[in-house]
Amino acid sequence: MNLYVMMKLLHVLAAFWFISGVIGRDFAFWRAGKATNVQAAQALLQISDFFERYAVIPVSMAVFLFGLIITLMQKWPLFGFLQGSPINWLLVSFLLFLGISLAIGPLKLVPRRKERTRALEEALAQGTITPALTASLNDKVVVRFRGAELIILTVIIILMVTKPF
Repeated sequence: MNLYVMMKLLHVLAAFWFISGVIGRDFAFWRAGKATNVQAAQALLQISDFFERYAVIPVSMAVFLFGLIITLMQKWPLFGFLQGSPINWLLVSFLLFLGISLAIGPLKLVPRRKERTRALEEALAQGTITPALTASLNDKVVVRFRGAELIILTVIIILMVTKPF
């Protein structure tokens, strides 16, 4: 097996791990919003946080790095038309991935995670699901971002497989 095949395999395996983490995190989070007691909500949020910490955040960077290595090894035009190339699927994928991984996620979701943690601690202290925890678990920004993230990741997968333009 040559180095390129090994990098491509690692890229694909990391992508599977990353996507599995995103789906696991999102399902656990969405179920936490439907929980009927605070202990169930806490358990589901712990699962969601596990996926976030061990699959989504670190593995997204592995997917990105392996993809970048493959791009450089194949001498593909990462910047598409900016490099004078008619191939732009890689540029679009690159920008979409950076948008969800570096810009939108950290800027919009990190402050909300802190608010959610405070709301969960207060709810645990009271022994019941509080209005603050309910609001935090149903935060439209988080729900919309995570839905958009799934759509964007689907688009990236389609671009990577089909290389349409």
